[in-house]
Amino acid sequence: MCIVLHGVAVGAGVAIGRAHLVVRGMDDVPHRELSLEELPVEADRYEQAIKTTRRQLEQLRSEIPENAPSELGAFISLHLMLLGDVSLSREPIDIIKDKCINAEWALKLQTDKLSDQFDSIEDNYLRARKQDMLQVVERIFKNLIGLSTEVVSEAEDFEEDTILVAYDLSPADTVFFKDSRIAAFVTDAGGPTSHTAILGRSLNIPSVIALGHARELINEDELIIVDGSMGVVIIAPDNVILKEYRRRLREFRSLKRQLSKLKNTMAITQDGINIELLGNIEREEDIKPLHHLGADGVGLLRSEYFYLNRHVLPTEDELYDHYVAIVKKMKGKQITIRTVDLGVDKNPRWFGPSHSMNPALGLTGVRLCLAEPVMFRTQMRAIMRAAVYGSVRMMWPMISSVSEVQQCLTHLNTAKQQLRDRFEEFDEAIQIGAMIEIPSAALTINAILKCIDFVSIGSNDLIQYTLAADRGDESVSYLYQPSHPSVLKLLLHIIRTANRMNKPVCVCGEMAGDEQYTRLLLGMGLRCFSMNANNILPVKNQIIQSDVLILETEVQKILRNEDPDKALKLLRKLNATNESSEMVD
Repeated sequence: MCIVLHGVAVGAGVAIGRAHLVVRGMDDVPHRELSLEELPVEADRYEQAIKTTRRQLEQLRSEIPENAPSELGAFISLHLMLLGDVSLSREPIDIIKDKCINAEWALKLQTDKLSDQFDSIEDNYLRARKQDMLQVVERIFKNLIGLSTEVVSEAEDFEEDTILVAYDLSPADTVFFKDSRIAAFVTDAGGPTSHTAILGRSLNIPSVIALGHARELINEDELIIVDGSMGVVIIAPDNVILKEYRRRLREFRSLKRQLSKLKNTMAITQDGINIELLGNIEREEDIKPLHHLGADGVGLLRSEYFYLNRHVLPTEDELYDHYVAIVKKMKGKQITIRTVDLGVDKNPRWFGPSHSMNPALGLTGVRLCLAEPVMFRTQMRAIMRAAVYGSVRMMWPMISSVSEVQQCLTHLNTAKQQLRDRFEEFDEAIQIGAMIEIPSAALTINAILKCIDFVSIGSNDLIQYTLAADRGDESVSYLYQPSHPSVLKLLLHIIRTANRMNKPVCVCGEMAGDEQYTRLLLGMGLRCFSMNANNILPVKNQIIQSDVLILETEVQKILRNEDPDKALKLLRKLNATNESSEMVD
């Protein structure tokens, strides 16, 4: 009997294939009581499992493929940070000794305790990190009992149409995706902006998450269809459905082949307007795919990668060496480096735990930089020194007011003077920008732009803060709407104000890489998009088929609307005019 499941669409396209169920490692945890003589050996066994897990994660991070999602490194660093916390690295050993039990059962007891603690956290964003904790625990458990920690084992000879079905997939799991023949994946857990969702979009394969009970309903090797565009999974499809989806699959594959032809095509609209397409990166390894896809530069280099999974702050020279290597690889193309954006769930070991009731509204972003001026000035000096080797801009995260910009400028001037006093070569005239991701900054953008050279819109956080909807919380995911009229009004205000003042403006959140919003943003006046590498060609395809003069008129209808549900219908109508258009070679 055909069964249709509905979830959250995260990886566009269609896949038809046989299901491979990913078995969770902690389904059957052994429980043994130990003698006093056995306890030291058992404690040492747990310590070895922790060390093994750390080595595995560090090796995974060092071997991340060049074409893997840029977020992958940060997510694995988060798992390393959780692994290093005493609640997982030391407390289970205390339980082993206190209760005279085996390591596996001690880990289970501690996991249950931590799960309850996460469930009781009021902050939705932090509560959602429970899934990351469970993924780390599962890896420790598998190392304890000698199971492979790889969701995609080298021993498994997958067919090209294999579809992974899992409760959830960790960032470490997805390292293996690029070298395997996996056609798609589906999971029971996850939300629209969870780590799994972000990775699903970046991997550029059909995927649907938040299905709830897919693993219970799907059998091993059962034929299923994954519609990553509609968020639908079809179990045991009949011949009529199968025929229709085979037709869609042919169209999807044909589209991918045609998109690949656009690598060397300029992103110019039908009426001759040139659009900048930039990439979001974290590491030196992320640059090669951008050159391959013809990106115009880097719109966002996240600096957090250099700060996570360390016991101490990076030195100025360490940061300088990292930045110089990246700037040189850009081969003269522009790169925007964002100063470190720590806080919430991106806390390095030396940072310590957050005591804020709501970390997303606490000491994070530029607020932390201003509270730690030595760290802030150290990084800015490194960036300005590296800027000698290429076209570099510097950007400050999570600006909320013009007074914060002025404080940052004071620290910038101090950093410049420190470099002069040391007779260091640096870029005196480096361009300075701000991330606009808080409504207060969006509403006072005119004053902010008078102090700086450019702005980038962080659409993810701007949506989250505008709608008071945690983008990592499944229970309120329906409220997280990029097309909400209030969000669109803020975007329009930022873009129009920047254009009027002749200041560059770019969108570098997920809206920039989502092709369903490309024509809308073009009609608003946006001329610069920054995104993950995998999204560049689909967005470029939308651009080269668009006439901005026509779009400006059509977009006005959407902007006059104040009904969120109607906004979606109007957006679909705006994009429908392109659906029948042929690809431009």
